[in-house]
Amino acid sequence: MASTSQRAGRTLVAFFVVTAVVFGLVALAGSWTPKLGLDLQGGTRITLIARDGDNSSANLEEARRIIDSRVNGSGVSEAEVTTQGNRFIVVEIPGETRRDLVDTVKRQAQLRFRVVAQSGAGTAAPSSSGTQSPGPSGLPSEPVITVAPTPTAEASPSSKNRPPFRAGDQKNPQEPGPSLAPTNLPAETETPSESPSASPSPSGEASTPPEGAGAGDPLQWMLNPDPESVAAFNAFSCPAPGAAPDVEDVSDQPLVTCDENGIKYLLSESLIEGSDLSSADLLSPNGQNIEFGVQLAFNRAGTDEFSRISEALVGTQRQFAIVLDGEVISAPTMDARISNGQAQITGDFTETEAQSLTTSLKFGALPIQFQADPPVETVGPSLAGNQLSAGLTAGAAGLLLVMLYCLLYYRGLGLVVLSSLVVAAALTYAFVLLLSETAGFTLSLPGIAGLIVAVGITADSFVVFFERIRDEMRDGKSMRVAVESGWVRARNTCLAADAVSLLAAVVLYIFAAGVVKGFAFALGLSTLIDLAVLFWFTHPMVSYLAGFTFFSSGHKLSGLSDETLGVDVVPAQRVSVGGRA
Repeated sequence: MASTSQRAGRTLVAFFVVTAVVFGLVALAGSWTPKLGLDLQGGTRITLIARDGDNSSANLEEARRIIDSRVNGSGVSEAEVTTQGNRFIVVEIPGETRRDLVDTVKRQAQLRFRVVAQSGAGTAAPSSSGTQSPGPSGLPSEPVITVAPTPTAEASPSSKNRPPFRAGDQKNPQEPGPSLAPTNLPAETETPSESPSASPSPSGEASTPPEGAGAGDPLQWMLNPDPESVAAFNAFSCPAPGAAPDVEDVSDQPLVTCDENGIKYLLSESLIEGSDLSSADLLSPNGQNIEFGVQLAFNRAGTDEFSRISEALVGTQRQFAIVLDGEVISAPTMDARISNGQAQITGDFTETEAQSLTTSLKFGALPIQFQADPPVETVGPSLAGNQLSAGLTAGAAGLLLVMLYCLLYYRGLGLVVLSSLVVAAALTYAFVLLLSETAGFTLSLPGIAGLIVAVGITADSFVVFFERIRDEMRDGKSMRVAVESGWVRARNTCLAADAVSLLAAVVLYIFAAGVVKGFAFALGLSTLIDLAVLFWFTHPMVSYLAGFTFFSSGHKLSGLSDETLGVDVVPAQRVSVGGRA
């Protein structure tokens, strides 16, 4: 018997140590208030307006699903994504305006790889004063794309003592680095003065087509673009620095566009599509990487085409462009043949910017083109403060009634119910805080409802356990024996009941959307905490209390007296068991 109490005591000590660790993690996170949902604190509303074209209801719904996957990538941020009519998608994000989520929503995530026929300073390029200094050929040196090549004999001599392909990683624009010179620049286009002779000869000069490039191949078109495309390039002006160019990116047509620094490009038709990406992962600084970025991996078709491009461009100082949503994010040269299909997009990314780009690429491109610069507005909470207070007051009143009933009915054992509910509430709050910081969990009114519903599930587990104990004691067993035998019978019932609740929460979480996901998540979290408290707090606590005479002797206030159990005592036939007469 003593060993049972000792085991129960050790279990309780271990449980409280784990609880202390959880609250220690909360203290390290530095926040003691959960993030609230859109209905409780307001947030940001973004209205995406589809351009005229193929904006069928099926495409609009597919775009809504992709955007919902992006902003609710963790599944618990409770951003609401809805369609309105046949042109609008409305995204409502809880909390203060988050630039990374706004950019994630607005991004089309249309990634394409094209080769550069011509490049030069756009008419709206920033002046040299107060702006980023250009690279050695007049083009900015970042962001960049880094490709991890398979070493081959075709790598140029310039790759010695540095990675065979690393474009634009120099930070001082005066330091030597891979060439990003303008190519095939017409005479009437202004050439940056920093590199007046860096570009190859004009397009009219005869050039040998890359090996494997046939008629109509973009690699051959790159050497001698058609006059219409050249005229469009000469007439194009870039927008102000930082603004995305308003261009239509069609995969099978040449493209004239800019990068964020005001450099314009004449690009071939697309050679590799974003659909040829097999994965996109966040690249974090470590022993090999010094900055945030995106790790890309191509499928078989993308790898083969990328290998062909690199073989054609290696050593020529010609550029290829990585185009995201019609904007050039990098235009490096090729110093080696790349055959493994592995690439890294890096640059002056913050962690949130790199994560936003990774999320957009991972969840795919939108099937509909939306208008540039969608309206972004701040919205207030949809629930008034008195409504929230009324809901919380009702929940607190219900919890208080449950506690009073348990005290009146179970008396001394009711204290175990009270302490179990307090411990469960404390753990639930701690995990809500941790998930708010680590997974972006936001607490909305449906989520609060899920937590309150779980209180009934938790109390039900205690009732099942205590009633099993009382049944065993009615059969004449002592409390110590009744606790263990009753536990064996009660735990299967409790596991079955909690499994049903957990299954319902999982089904809702998978198939529901928006705030219903928050309700399901809160319900599932509370159910798991209920199981933890029941197994590692309530059961060992009752086992520990069984060693006290107050409970084992059947005191009137213990909740286990003969009168409370409904047992008719016949003194002449009663056998003393466990100290009870």
